[in-house]
Amino acid sequence: MANNNKQQLLDQRYLKMADVWSQNSYCKRRQVGALLVKNQMIISDGYNGTPSGFENVCEDENDKTKPYVLHAEANAITKVAKSGNSSDGATLYVTSSPCLECSKLIIQAGIKRVVFTESYRLEDGINLLKRADIEIKQVDI
Repeated sequence: MANNNKQQLLDQRYLKMADVWSQNSYCKRRQVGALLVKNQMIISDGYNGTPSGFENVCEDENDKTKPYVLHAEANAITKVAKSGNSSDGATLYVTSSPCLECSKLIIQAGIKRVVFTESYRLEDGINLLKRADIEIKQVDI
């Protein structure tokens, strides 16, 4: 029982950190943050935004998200790939449930657990993760 409570506290704390990290995003419509944690160490982080070297403007003149904006999960996963660390067996903490495209990356990256706060408007990403037997947990912070 004590171990379960400890995990719940850690989940809430990492989600709070992901929420703080989301504030680095220049996106106006929605700011999302993500942390990759393995063996109780943060091995990567990410927030939604444009690719490196692009202008920090996520929306076009019609307030639509530009098609090349990267999601927080994709940024965290690609960042860990560059670092030489392995995300195999890691937990992804993200402030919004993953979309379908990010869920594919999560599966391929070997991430075993996804903990999030807000539900994304579409559930196809979560459904794909469940199909891949990845543990899903929604937590309030």
